[in-house]
Amino acid sequence: MIVTPALAQTSEGADAHTETTLAEIEHHEEQVFPPFDFVTFPSQILWLAITFGIFYLVMKRVIVPRVGSILEDRHDRIAQDLDEAERLRNEADAAIAAYEKELARARDEARAISAAAAEKARAEAEAERAELESQLGKKLSEANARIEKVRSEALAEVGTIAEDTAAQIVTHLIGGRVAKGDVEAAVSAAKEG
Repeated sequence: MIVTPALAQTSEGADAHTETTLAEIEHHEEQVFPPFDFVTFPSQILWLAITFGIFYLVMKRVIVPRVGSILEDRHDRIAQDLDEAERLRNEADAAIAAYEKELARARDEARAISAAAAEKARAEAEAERAELESQLGKKLSEANARIEKVRSEALAEVGTIAEDTAAQIVTHLIGGRVAKGDVEAAVSAAKEG
């Protein structure tokens, strides 16, 4: 192995460093961690009391009043919000009640209007029906009168037609003429019988 001057220095430095570290470790083993050293307990307790006292005063005079005022402000704001919510709920309940009352009134009014319209339509329909019945009654009376007139005219002519027909039948069958009085008597007897 070839040893160069730089390598020689590094190797010597490493040995020196190792020796220093060992010495420091032995020195540290003799020392105790300061918070666990019984010799420093009184000063540690004094500084603990001073620090705790300062911390207590800062908490009592600065932090706790600020936190208390913040909590009180929040409590007041929450109480105001709850009061406002209660007021709004009461207004909403009143508005709902008024709406329902108005809706019921509108329904009753609609029912009344509907009933009045139905009654009016029924009365108009009844009037129209009565008028139609009256017109139909007149037309029926006129038609019956015409039918009766036509019937009576037809019946009056039936006798004449029957007499003419009987006279022609007899003439055709017998070959002679029959007296008009005999034919009238025979047709009258047939009508009655």
